Amino acid sequence: MTDAATDTMTDTVTAARANRAMMAQDQASAALGMHVERDDPGHAVVSMRVREDMTNGFAITHGGLVFTLADTAFAIACNEDDTVTVAAGADITFLKSTVAGQTLTATAVRRTRTGRTGLYDVSVVDEHGDPVAEFRGRSISTNRTR
Repeated sequence: MTDAATDTMTDTVTAARANRAMMAQDQASAALGMHVERDDPGHAVVSMRVREDMTNGFAITHGGLVFTLADTAFAIACNEDDTVTVAAGADITFLKSTVAGQTLTATAVRRTRTGRTGLYDVSVVDEHGDPVAEFRGRSISTNRTR
């Protein structure tokens, strides 16, 4: 294996280990039943089955919970090393409503990371792959390590 390949593998293992520790402490994501499907530097996939108690007064998935799912995938993707990285801002566009019983999947991808800041896009889809929401997160790395 080349040094570059070894470095990439080491970075991936380090980030995944740190993110597993972060997610083990994330009571909100656990309470919502989120499952981390993929955890690589700059890329994460998280799924969540919508429950009845996750719907609003119109019997559709509460937008705040769709945002929370996307935000969780964003958090995993942007914590690419042992430096604590947090959201500096985010916005979401809702494209389709969903209901209890459906499974939502959020896929986060790094667009750019320069210095202490990063930009990440998260697509949320339903179990058929239909777009539910598009989220853009802006990250900032702190001076803390995990």
